[in-house]
Amino acid sequence: MQQNQNGDITILDEDSELTLKELCRACGIPAEQILALVEEGIIEPRGPQAHWRFSGICVRRVRRVYHLRRDLGVNLAGAALAIELLEEIEQLRARLARLEHK
Repeated sequence: MQQNQNGDITILDEDSELTLKELCRACGIPAEQILALVEEGIIEPRGPQAHWRFSGICVRRVRRVYHLRRDLGVNLAGAALAIELLEEIEQLRARLARLEHK
């Protein structure tokens, strides 16, 4: 979710697209830190670098990384691994829930 200029909340998903500037604003971090996340492979922009677009899912990933860094002192490589494992756990839980409800 993201608040727009009117204070309304917008739901961001895989189909949502943000510019680098919008992603920086949504996550409250400078572009240099976003670039470090791209270099580490934590988030993947779409399109050529001059016109990068980020999915709404990137907002969630960036926020998670910075919570891990702030709260646990994890470096970027460790955060990348933790995010990957957390997302895999979420996918497995969702799959298990679907199987249990059949």
